[in-house]
Amino acid sequence: MRRCSKYVGMESWLFIGFGFPYEGPAPLEAIANGCIFLQPKFQPPRSSLNHEFFRGKPTSRGVSSQHPYAEQYIGRPHVMTVDYNNSQEFDTAIREIMRTKVEPYLPYEYTCEGMLERVHAYIQNQDFCVPEPPFPLGNLSKPLATSMSPGPLFVPLPNTTALGWAANVTPPPVWPPVSSLRLLASQEGQSCIETCQSARLVCEPAHFRFINNKEALRGLDVQCEALDSESNHVLPAFSVARRECSLQQDPLLFSCAGHSPRYRRLCPCRDFRRGQVALCRECL
Repeated sequence: MRRCSKYVGMESWLFIGFGFPYEGPAPLEAIANGCIFLQPKFQPPRSSLNHEFFRGKPTSRGVSSQHPYAEQYIGRPHVMTVDYNNSQEFDTAIREIMRTKVEPYLPYEYTCEGMLERVHAYIQNQDFCVPEPPFPLGNLSKPLATSMSPGPLFVPLPNTTALGWAANVTPPPVWPPVSSLRLLASQEGQSCIETCQSARLVCEPAHFRFINNKEALRGLDVQCEALDSESNHVLPAFSVARRECSLQQDPLLFSCAGHSPRYRRLCPCRDFRRGQVALCRECL
């Protein structure tokens, strides 16, 4: 690797990642200094199930590249993510880099102003002295805060396959606001991280409690011949083949990263502000 900087008579324009360390700060520093970051794509994603570095760590999250944030939220032309085992793809990327000139780029969320904006939003919109409401029982048809509301809890949104919070249902006083919630169903074996990313959204763990109910299953037209509630990190989810539905019993096990070939998951996605992924569009 070469540090991206300019000297008299010499200029560096490429920063190469060799697969490790994961999600370090160096690629972001290189991009901020005007370099293109070339990194390896991991197929399949590396996780505690298939890679020694993650083995034993209490997470089922998989990393699709050396720096997933750079891959997903910066991307080309500043970031090139390629399969290093594919010589043709690698050669094409190098030739493209040689023809490309980029300006220094620093995502807004990594600036001092962006950081202060997040801190302000967190402090102004949350009351840390008020205890969290009790976790609603999984077999309720609706969350406790809206159990008396008429009509469906989730309705189709225009120009998307996602469901949103019904406008005629009084939203609970939470942050991020449930107006940012986009309910999607994953494919079998797919995590909610992947499902939300495919719709250009992010998975929001705080929204899990609002989709862990029969109303969410009903809104997605899921046919449940059996409905139970248990503790499992892939729940809430359902099986199409067996027509079995399961809701989450333990709120500490809500996971965006969990996946299972047996289930399609209910995923609480949300929108986000460009350059400030931690905040939804209505979070300021």
